Amino acid sequence: METLIQGMTAITIQQVIMMIIGAILMYLGIKKNYEPTLLVPMGLGTILVNFPMTGVLTQTINGQKTEGVLDVLFNAGISTELFPLLIFIGIGAMIDFGPLLSNPFMLLFGAAAQFGIFFTVIVAAFFGFDIKEAASIGIIGAADGPTSIFVSNQLAPNLLGPIAIAAYSYMALVPIIQPMAIKLVTTKHERRIRMSYQAEAVSKQTRILFPIIITLIAGFVAPVSLPLVGFLMFGNLLRECGVLDRLSNTAQNELVNIVSILLGLTISVKMTANEFLNVQTLMIITFGLVAFIMDSIGGVLFAKLLNLFRKQKINPMIGAAGISAFPMSSRVIQQMAQAEDKQNFVLMYAVGANVSGQIGSVIAGGLLLAFFS
Repeated sequence: METLIQGMTAITIQQVIMMIIGAILMYLGIKKNYEPTLLVPMGLGTILVNFPMTGVLTQTINGQKTEGVLDVLFNAGISTELFPLLIFIGIGAMIDFGPLLSNPFMLLFGAAAQFGIFFTVIVAAFFGFDIKEAASIGIIGAADGPTSIFVSNQLAPNLLGPIAIAAYSYMALVPIIQPMAIKLVTTKHERRIRMSYQAEAVSKQTRILFPIIITLIAGFVAPVSLPLVGFLMFGNLLRECGVLDRLSNTAQNELVNIVSILLGLTISVKMTANEFLNVQTLMIITFGLVAFIMDSIGGVLFAKLLNLFRKQKINPMIGAAGISAFPMSSRVIQQMAQAEDKQNFVLMYAVGANVSGQIGSVIAGGLLLAFFS
């Protein structure tokens, strides 16, 4: 009883608040199905690390240092960037670049929809963050959790907790955030634009060469991005080469599942009350939302700019699908198109832009590392 009372009296209000935040993350994952593979372990981990004298973190008690299991995992998987990179192998194995290869023009939207990243870097620097912290905040706009973790861990590891929370939360909220952003800069007539689609077969040789060529281009343009691009394209090569189906299936399932569990739990090391509860965290989450919205708006405005010079008009919503949140963003664009016109089918164009956004986001992350690391 004395031990129980001592533990209860040692806990602070800030730690209780963090436990409530952890419970909210689990609620969003379980009840709302928002990125449950990350938010559920992250939520439980947030509760675990905020107990006084918790055994999951490294503690010094009575002059004796006890190493915590989450600190061990953090040093092995996050500090070394191992976990995010392993997840990229699985993501690459899941992605079918066929819609993009059928319409290479969609690559432009994967580039244009990274506008919010660089816009937010400038805004965050203006509000007093140093340039490395500003770059780490801007990458939230990539709508890509592993890329956000990889970049922020190198540039601003002290901000890793709120950046990871913001990145995965906004990824999960794509169906809420993107429609609002798109409607701000489009008219009903623009959202009703139809685009004819003719499916073109993509040869196996093209599918195999594509990840190799992208890796070579990234190596010359932004070599520091090669860990991200290389692992993503390696996963896709497993999928497309046709002789490694067993490895491809393992990457898509067992590998991603195991690493997602470890990543979610391990990120919670940075979710302690003294590191998370401050004005800086609120600013990071706010600027992350700005980056996410401006990415969507940037893609839409780019499509509208192209329409000034094209006879066959592009549905400008396609531009917003150029973010990395695959496949949620492309589904949202199709739903919005059909809400305006039930016979409007833009899904394949949206998917093409969406998978190009996956490439664009990792190259954008590599460019930030090249500029500021």
